[in-house]
Amino acid sequence: MIQVDNVILSDELFEEHFSCDLAACKGACCVAGDAGAPLALEEIDEIEKNLNEILNFLPEKGKASIAKHGVAVTDQEGELVTPLNNGKECAFTVFNDQGIALCGIEAAYRAGKSDFKKPLSCHLYPIRVGKLSDYDALNYHRWEICKPACECGAKLKVKVYQFAKEPLIKKYGEAWYEQLKEVDKLLEEEERKRIKGKG
Repeated sequence: MIQVDNVILSDELFEEHFSCDLAACKGACCVAGDAGAPLALEEIDEIEKNLNEILNFLPEKGKASIAKHGVAVTDQEGELVTPLNNGKECAFTVFNDQGIALCGIEAAYRAGKSDFKKPLSCHLYPIRVGKLSDYDALNYHRWEICKPACECGAKLKVKVYQFAKEPLIKKYGEAWYEQLKEVDKLLEEEERKRIKGKG
C-alpha cells in the first residue's frame, strides 16, 4: 500500500492496466450488477438540480423509473445508489445505435445542458473509494466484464491511475495527482533495479 497525503492507494493502481473498450464491452457496467451507481449526498443534489435537462436525454423507461423511485434509492447494504430499470440497467442509461450503453447524465453534460458530468463512482471506476478512519482507501476493483478494458489498457500501456486521471484530480487536486506520477516513477525504478539484480 502507498500513502499520498491522507489517501492510501493499492499498489495495483500503478501495476495494473485499464482503458475502457466500449466497442467490446458495450458499456456493460451500466447494465450488470444488482444495484445502481453509488451516490454521495451532494451528487444527488446535483442530479436533482439538473434533472429536467437530464430527463430529455433518457428513454421512457428511465424516466418512468426515476418518476417512481426518484434519482436515488437505498441498496441492500444501506448505500445510496441510482435506481434500476426493472432490476436491470441503471435508470440513467441510454443506448446508442450500436447498442452500447452510455450515461444519460453525461450526455446532458456533453451537450452543454447540465453542469454535472456523472457520479464519481462511475467516473473513477475501476477505482473504488473506501474509508479507513481519517483516510480514503483507493483500491482496484476487478470485474470480469471489464476484461476487454484490461486488455486494451495493456496494449496502450495505460495504468489504472492514469486512466482515472480526470476524476482523481477532481477529487484530490492537480498537485496530489502529480505526486502519484512521482510515485509511479519511483516504483518503476525499483522494479528496474530488482530485475537488474536478478540478472
